Amino acid sequence: MPIIRFWCVLLLWVPLLVRADAFVFTAIPDQDESHLQQRFGKVADYLAKELGVEVQYIPVKSYAAAITAFRNNQVQLAWFGGLSGVQARRLVPGSEALAQGYEDQFFKSYFIAHKSAALQPSAALPSELKGMTFTFGSKGSTSGRLMPEFYLREHFKAAPEAVFSRVGFSGDHSRTIAQVQAGAYQVGAVNYSVWDSELAAGKIDLSKVQVIWTTPTYPDYQWTVRGDVDQHFGNGFKSKVREALLNMKDPDLLASFPRQSFVPASNADYAPIEATAKAIGLLDE
Repeated sequence: MPIIRFWCVLLLWVPLLVRADAFVFTAIPDQDESHLQQRFGKVADYLAKELGVEVQYIPVKSYAAAITAFRNNQVQLAWFGGLSGVQARRLVPGSEALAQGYEDQFFKSYFIAHKSAALQPSAALPSELKGMTFTFGSKGSTSGRLMPEFYLREHFKAAPEAVFSRVGFSGDHSRTIAQVQAGAYQVGAVNYSVWDSELAAGKIDLSKVQVIWTTPTYPDYQWTVRGDVDQHFGNGFKSKVREALLNMKDPDLLASFPRQSFVPASNADYAPIEATAKAIGLLDE
């Protein structure tokens, strides 16, 4: 019991470690937290130099936590997925998508299958998926849930629960790969870049799991900033943030995302995701 009380007190004091005058950002947890801390600590140093203010990165445990922190002004900038960005901007009027990775203009998801499913790569979504077990990633993931579910509904004219014998949510892309590779689920949907990275790192056994279908492309990750940053950090601050992101040229910083560059983004780029999320009940009307 004393140990539990100690950690509760510690967690309550964590927010006090962030300075009131700091510009704070976070990122959706698409990979393990230690990797994110390493990645975004370097980004914080870069932004501090470019913006002339103290910049801090704080980790979050989930998509929902990132959105809540943004809504409550605990963070002013966030690296969101497509859906989480739409949700956050709807909660904070005036917020804007500033930049996306070059690759994020052409995002896609892979459907992967365990060898026991006896499915082969196909140019079309296989109807043989019906009745199998299936796992998404996080419930709020654009590439691990929203868009894969959109294409499943479009193909089968039914919700996933009516298509598959069992539907799960692994929590993140790496766990989706691990669960399908282990045979815990026959099929899963995963972010293409995470699959490609883990394949290159030798973490995927292609004798056990393979890509069987690739979705059409769609926009995904983006940097979103709160609409009131000029009020708190001075006129033109939002433009400075956009410029700093678009001018991020250090190969080491870009490789840690990984992205080859950042390009301009706008809220309108994510209108298709917003419309899809509404259609499948992930957004209030």
